[in-house]
Amino acid sequence: MNHPQLKNLTLEEKASLLSGGSFWTSAAIERVGIEAATLTDGPHGVRKQDGQADHLGINDSLPSTAFPTAAATGSTWDPELLERLGEALGRESRVLGVDVLLGPGVNIKRSPLCGRNFEYFSEDPILTGKLGAAWVRGIQSQGVGASVKHFAVNNQETDRQRISAEADERTLRELYLRGYEIIVEESRPATFMCSYNRINGVFASENRWLLTTVLRDEWGFDGYVMSDWGAVTDRVPTLEAGLDLEMPTSSGRGTAAIVDAVQRGQLDESVVDVAAARVVDVHERLRADRVEITEVDWDAHHELARELAAASAVLLKNEGDILPLPADDGGPIAVLGEFARSPRYQGAGSSHINPTRLDDALNAIRDRTSRTVLFAPAFAVEEEGPIAGDDEALLAEARDTAAQADVTILFLGLPSIDESEGYDRTHLRLPARQLRVLEAVLKVAPKVVVVLSNGGVVDVSSFDSRVDGILETWLSGQAGGGAVSDILFGDREPGGRLAETIPLRLEDTPTLINWPGANGKVYYGERIYVGYRWYDKTARDVAYPFGHGLGYTSFAYSDLTVDADHTGARVQVTVTNTGSRRGADVVQVYVADPEASVDRPVRELAGFQKVTLESGASQRVVIDLPARAWAFWDDGWRAESGRFGVAVGTSSRDIRLSTEVEIAIPDDIRALDEDSTLNEWMEHPEGRLLLETELANLHPEARNLTGGETLRLAGSIPLRTLVGMAGASDPGTLVNSLLARL
Repeated sequence: MNHPQLKNLTLEEKASLLSGGSFWTSAAIERVGIEAATLTDGPHGVRKQDGQADHLGINDSLPSTAFPTAAATGSTWDPELLERLGEALGRESRVLGVDVLLGPGVNIKRSPLCGRNFEYFSEDPILTGKLGAAWVRGIQSQGVGASVKHFAVNNQETDRQRISAEADERTLRELYLRGYEIIVEESRPATFMCSYNRINGVFASENRWLLTTVLRDEWGFDGYVMSDWGAVTDRVPTLEAGLDLEMPTSSGRGTAAIVDAVQRGQLDESVVDVAAARVVDVHERLRADRVEITEVDWDAHHELARELAAASAVLLKNEGDILPLPADDGGPIAVLGEFARSPRYQGAGSSHINPTRLDDALNAIRDRTSRTVLFAPAFAVEEEGPIAGDDEALLAEARDTAAQADVTILFLGLPSIDESEGYDRTHLRLPARQLRVLEAVLKVAPKVVVVLSNGGVVDVSSFDSRVDGILETWLSGQAGGGAVSDILFGDREPGGRLAETIPLRLEDTPTLINWPGANGKVYYGERIYVGYRWYDKTARDVAYPFGHGLGYTSFAYSDLTVDADHTGARVQVTVTNTGSRRGADVVQVYVADPEASVDRPVRELAGFQKVTLESGASQRVVIDLPARAWAFWDDGWRAESGRFGVAVGTSSRDIRLSTEVEIAIPDDIRALDEDSTLNEWMEHPEGRLLLETELANLHPEARNLTGGETLRLAGSIPLRTLVGMAGASDPGTLVNSLLARL
């Protein structure tokens, strides 16, 4: 053991460092100067419990800034802005006495029904990884550790404590693990948090392949792994698998189990030493990087939350340029919907924040415009049950208010009861009361703009074609009301682009048949085809595609060049603001592999960059792609020589420019084994020569297997089967002899 503070500890003391000292702290050993570290919930705010409140006191926490949730910030496509968010969270953590903030949440949005999707960035691992890495860099720059979660394949809340996610390795590597890998590569996170669920039958907390082979040995992670609260079922196997810190405190049970296993010879004490050193080293590393922070500029953080909310908002539709509205010219504006004055700005569960202040859109709109602003609540947000007299009165008031206005801004969304940690959604619909109001308003209002508040996507197909504008604000944090006003009147543009596809129907979604599983298992039968990968592969129509979003100006793309080889590519394109005002666009680079030997998506996001330009200005945008852009998983990352497509667009379906590149991959030879087919032998340069010689010796007619129609017919048959049919007395020995000669 190299750590000086651990050399003189007893086995019991070392083992005690591997369990929480309390519900929210690690253990301390004062006699050797090991301090406890405070860990607390994030990820879009610091939920520091007041005093000794337990974890169920979700609303009993110290005030902090409620920033937009990840469903919103994922739509920024802006790593620099996410790094600023991380820095702000780090400063607040420091002042509130927090050492490790539990975030970011980087699970892939496998299904729009996941009740916790509001805490996750995207359906795409590249976007998720880049944004998550920026968030981690930001918070750790302040000496506060990140805890990247929930590792791994935690894509639903249903039965999350024990469900087994059944997924093949290619699916795991290409989709569900890639974002985590990027974060490790780019940001050196302090900690990882394992998920509750099983992965192919093994609890994540006990999964050595996940926590050690992949995370540490392959990716080089050098922090510590903690459990989600209560995710440890058997302490000794979890420690052997690579889980260092059990949270919360086990009241001595975990410590006793570890000590007993060592004393009985079941567990080597060196495993305890390594895990304890990891925990202590990470906390010391964080403290060593700190500068003094004694106060937070809460007003500045509120303004950052407002900036983030505007940058996250996605303008889905803007018929006739209905937005932005003139602030000082025109008739009355009707603001309808309880959400306008009682905002839904965050999700429910462990990430619930007590905000330092809270803006509402109604007052922000009234403060911004000299036009008459009329208001009607239109519906009760949380009520359920049959339509009653109160609903009719609210609907009538809303209809009458809309009839008096030049334009109606209708605030709709999901009540908190519809989406939360702990359970999943069952449909994508907005509440029936809200849709009744919308139908009534559409009959009398000349212009209607819908403003949405929700953590997961909702069905917009029933009204999309009949309204003039749709602004998706997600769960936009404590300053979201001000940000909506900024967007409506053009003080800020809607900067967001969809980080997840909005489907036309739940029945179109890729996980429909497999979701959410049964009998303790959920099968990832759609494999890598999640989100836009699925919709584009199956040519399904969608309401709005991945990457989509409108601004208040227009952009032209020209002069695409791609300099590519087996090490990656440099993609360059000129972007010009052809509109009348300053604005931003997200340049999205997609790669295709039309000649692959395995099935691959139609296109996959490989890189992106957000660019802001003045009216008439141009910029040469340069986006570098790694070698991994060409690769797929096949018992290792593998790329094949041949033709690749490179496209630049503003969504997965709005491709502005495209080209093809020819890439030679060194050593692009698939390894042969005893199960290899005739085709695979014929594609291997040395294997082909050996095989043709052997076949000629085997039977006069056997050489015909390697040519013409016979090869087309028999090419997919394993060689051992074919040589047996051709007369070999011991096909297995013959094939193994050929392999040995290779």
